[in-house]
Amino acid sequence: MKIICIGRNYVKHIEELQNERPDEPVVFMKPDSAVLLKQHPFVIPEFSEDIHHEIELIVKINKVGKYIEPKFAHKYYDEISVGIDFTARDLQQKLKDKGLPWEKAKAFDGSAVIGEFVSKEKFQSVDNLNFELTNNGKTVQSGNSSLMLWKIDELIANVSQYFTLKIGDIIFTGTPEGVAQVKPNDILEGFLNKQKLFKIQVK
Repeated sequence: MKIICIGRNYVKHIEELQNERPDEPVVFMKPDSAVLLKQHPFVIPEFSEDIHHEIELIVKINKVGKYIEPKFAHKYYDEISVGIDFTARDLQQKLKDKGLPWEKAKAFDGSAVIGEFVSKEKFQSVDNLNFELTNNGKTVQSGNSSLMLWKIDELIANVSQYFTLKIGDIIFTGTPEGVAQVKPNDILEGFLNKQKLFKIQVK
């Protein structure tokens, strides 16, 4: 399994981090060791003093695909969830300033929370999905897939030009505005159309 992540896919998130709006999807990867194990807390790593939460819609690929056309992309996934792309923001900034890759800040162990998957058939349209993250019961991030610069099917088509998609691969589709630092004892819960799909504790 590989985890393919999309950066800068929501305009307001681009603006809050003062990044340049991209002309095509920004893609980076996480290894399978980045997946936070079920029932495990997220432990803040020693190498960062500024870990941010980034909630995202995620999809699970259900068959092998390469050079997928956008009009056929919907055939390559039937389940959707929400997840967190934990980011060591301080380390990421240092790497960006030096023109270096982000992996140390994005792909470390436990940096990918994957919620419970639900059938996309439950929803009228994957291009109009509400999702949110709460921290200690308070909503800290909320978004809707209609606000993506590139919609889910467009992302699948784009990344399949570069990487063969395989069964079980996960695509993180980008985060809306509201990213912020997590602290010990925070309780993070992720929701898709009001259905809770994960709950984790920060330590």
